[in-house]
Formats: sequence, structure tokens, C-alpha cells
Amino acid sequence: MLLCALAASVLMFVDTRFTRMEAVRAQLSTLVAPIQWVVSVPSDVLNWGSLALSDQRALVDENRRLREQILTLSHRVQRMASLTAENVRLRELLAAAGQNDVPFITGELLSLDSDPFSYQMVIDRGRRNGAYVGQPVMDASGLVGQVTAVSAYSSRVLLLADASHALPVQVNRNGLRFIVQGTGNYQGLNVLHVPDTADIREGDLLVTSGLAGRFPAGYPVARVAEVVHDPGQPFARVTATPVAQLQRSRHFMLLFPPPAAPVPDEDGWELELSVEAREAARRLVGLPDAEEEP
Repeated sequence: MLLCALAASVLMFVDTRFTRMEAVRAQLSTLVAPIQWVVSVPSDVLNWGSLALSDQRALVDENRRLREQILTLSHRVQRMASLTAENVRLRELLAAAGQNDVPFITGELLSLDSDPFSYQMVIDRGRRNGAYVGQPVMDASGLVGQVTAVSAYSSRVLLLADASHALPVQVNRNGLRFIVQGTGNYQGLNVLHVPDTADIREGDLLVTSGLAGRFPAGYPVARVAEVVHDPGQPFARVTATPVAQLQRSRHFMLLFPPPAAPVPDEDGWELELSVEAREAARRLVGLPDAEEEP
């Protein structure tokens, strides 16, 4: 032990005083490198094994969640087929017009607006793809916003969270109609001018009402997060959370207006009326009866 300590001291002294030891150190490092690699193999194997097991566990959990989601969606689809058939029968019974499917195109996120006070994004669909100003934009969960500017190959989208964005909605549970406005926060929307006695509750789903003709009716927008009643105030303070994944979604749908239902012309309306109805309408507006016309 004394001899080893003496040799180590001599080597350290020589290493600090002479530069020739750098070449010797490099050669010794080359000789020792395989030994270091062999020594590190067990720890590397353990790390790789633990990482593989954790990844496998994560994949198993994700696979289980996806299977449960598939079963849930399958159950909903089966139920939806029954409800769709029932809806068709009811519409036939009431002689009501059916609802057409809303056509759409898909798009992908290109960039987000760098302005911290503006909630906008750019997607890879433009005028050449049929995009237009005012077009609704959806993700897999709900309404995201609307197109505000269009170029040939891209479009700028104003998000729901932007403070300058507002749209008409209705409570899915009872049909009450309100206006929802952004707050400048991804997680918050304000429901404006809600009477203190209105039947709106936490957890209510807000969907597009279809008023103003820009957003098709029935698409999910937000879910009521809080309803605060102030004593003596005519309106309640209602906040909601968007159902769309505004900060995480990368793929979107750009909706087009459904084909308009044919509207009979003036002659068509008159032919559908009975003689008594036509005569009553003429007297109501002050026109002479048909037999009195020259």
C-alpha cells in the first residue's frame, strides 16, 4: 500500500510538471475504455429494461383506454342509429323537412399568433380549397372559431377565447338562447345578459343556436362552469369552459353551409292554398275578389 501511494504521488508530480504525460494518459484511457464499457453494461441493461417495461405498461394502459373508448363510441353509434330512425319517422309524421348533412373539409395547424393579447391561428386551407371569411372551424370536440382572413393556400382563424369573438348559443337542455363572448383566456368564456331567474345550471352544454346564419345549429361550444347570483342584480354572472381543445388540437374541420331547401315561388304558394284561403288573404290586404277583377 505504501508503494502504491508513493507511485501515485510520483505520477501526479510528473503529470503536473511534464507535458509528455498527456500522451501516456491518452493511451491509458484507450486501454481502460473497454473495461469502463463492460462495467457500465449492467446498469445500461437495467435502465433499458426499466424503460422498456414502463413503455410497455404505458402502451397497455393506452390500449385499454382505447378499447373502452371504442366500446363507448360503438354503443353511442348503435343508439344513434335507433334515434336517427326514430327522428325520421317523427319528421315524416309531422311532415317536417329533414336536416341535411353539413359538408366540410379538413385542415391542419400551421402557426399560432405570437401576439399574447390575440388568440388566432393559421391553418393550411385557403381560397383554393373553398375556404371563405366567416366559415366555422371545428375540432373533434367542438367549435373552435371562425375564419377571419383567407389567402390562396392558408386561412387565419379567430378562436373562441379571443375577447373580440362572440356567437349566439342555446342551452342544450331547455333551448334558452344567450350570447357567449371570449375572455382572453383559453379556459374561460362569458355568457352575457343571463337573467337572474334563468334556468341555467353548472354543467349545462351550450350549443350553437343557428341564429344569424353563420354557425350551423346544434354544434357543441362550451359547458357552463359557474353560475353566480348577485343579490339585487338583474343578471347573473355565468362563465363557461370551451369543449374544444383550443391549445392542443392540430387538425380541424371547416364547415360549409348545407344546401338550402327549395322554396316555392309565389305561384307555388298560391296553388297550395285553398280557394277560401286565397279569398280571405285578398280581403285582408284589401284586394278585390277574383270574380271582381277586370
